[in-house]
Amino acid sequence: MSTDEPSQSTEAHSHEHHEVEGPGYPTPAAMRTESEREKTAFVMGLRVGTDVDEPDFVGVVDVDPESETYSELIDTVEMPNKGDELHHFGWNTCSSSCHADGLVRDHLIVPGQRSSRIHIIDASDPRSPTIEKVIEPEEVFEHDLSAPHTVHCVPEGKIVISMLGNADGELPGGFLQLDQDDFSIDGHWEIDRGDMEMNYDYWYQPRHGVMLSTEWAAPETYYPGFDLDDVEAGKYGDSIHVWDWETKEHQQTLTFGEEGLIPLEIRMPHNPEETEGYVGAALSSNILRFWEAEDGRWEWEKVIDIEDREHPDWDMPVPGLVTDILLSLDDQYMFFSNWLHGDVRMYDISDTGNPRLVDQCWVGGNFAERQSVGGHDVRGAPQMLQLSRDGRRLYWTTSLFSSWDNQFYPEIGEQGSLMMKADVYPEEGRMELDEEFVVDFGDAPGGPARAHEIRWPGGDCTSDVWQ
Repeated sequence: MSTDEPSQSTEAHSHEHHEVEGPGYPTPAAMRTESEREKTAFVMGLRVGTDVDEPDFVGVVDVDPESETYSELIDTVEMPNKGDELHHFGWNTCSSSCHADGLVRDHLIVPGQRSSRIHIIDASDPRSPTIEKVIEPEEVFEHDLSAPHTVHCVPEGKIVISMLGNADGELPGGFLQLDQDDFSIDGHWEIDRGDMEMNYDYWYQPRHGVMLSTEWAAPETYYPGFDLDDVEAGKYGDSIHVWDWETKEHQQTLTFGEEGLIPLEIRMPHNPEETEGYVGAALSSNILRFWEAEDGRWEWEKVIDIEDREHPDWDMPVPGLVTDILLSLDDQYMFFSNWLHGDVRMYDISDTGNPRLVDQCWVGGNFAERQSVGGHDVRGAPQMLQLSRDGRRLYWTTSLFSSWDNQFYPEIGEQGSLMMKADVYPEEGRMELDEEFVVDFGDAPGGPARAHEIRWPGGDCTSDVWQ
């Protein structure tokens, strides 16, 4: 159920007060305190934009310190085609369906960002996953959608995937819905998309009937790489969108302007009672807080501002480029990465409107003094993040997107990227780089690869939503 190696005692304890047993945990606190330590991690491995003419893969990394293969890539599931650019992925079901009988969290939904191909992977054995089904791009294009991104399981027996473009890689994007039983395509999730055109990430709070989504750009804009002229031409996002979860209709747009250029990852508290959250604006290098006001409208404010820094090799000040953000399961801490600067930050968000910086870890990037760890050169900088369920270990990978990597950190395409971790001490509000844990995807079977998103068997703080 909710550990790498499920036990009957854990399952019974997690649901002992429910009439039915579903996947996941009944509360965020239960996941945080009752789950076992992570033993394996699923990590995307990309070959797009490298010299390796092979398919992407889903890698299995051993994260059990008691194992003889600790911090090694112990298995890979290669995709059947080349050029997918695997990016983000998710589960067939999660804690939002905790009270639904008969569901099991045992399949990964693995989309290809460039190909629009969607892979269904049987992960019932977390150390030896296998491909079960492939949804070909043509099936997706029939619904005039492309470029799948965020995957969330939702309580109604469905899976919803944010789609960043239409069938031609242009705007508008939308949301694709799959059925949990046979992974067939139902069609669009949204009934009325209103003025939403750009799409990227999303989060939902079913108890309050709300979903919020963010913006990147049209696939045809970001696929080739980053061009500042495209920002000036308005081709990148600066807004988030509020949706009615029940009617699936667009309700409101929050426009940030220059305070929130390229708002990417969005997170709401794990407590299902809350109606607020944060979004990381990559190019503006800000963290913006949003909340539902008493009149039912949504408002926003900037709560963290990362200053640009001068660099002798740059013709312009270097933005931090906030590329990933997450909240601990107890909603006490927020972590986010500054991919161009080279640091990952830890904030106390007990006072949600006044986040307090408590620690940061510098490694790689354009400004960190530490450019090697455990004998491995750090190619790139902290980017995709994943926190252990107990909040005591923060893992990250160093690749963003193939064409963007090749612009800003070309050595990633040549030699692969890395997976690293920091030990977190929540009672003290600090973290410390673990110099013993480095997984070098430059040594991946078949040649270097880009390591991207991380998922735990049994769920994690960036894929699970509670009702």
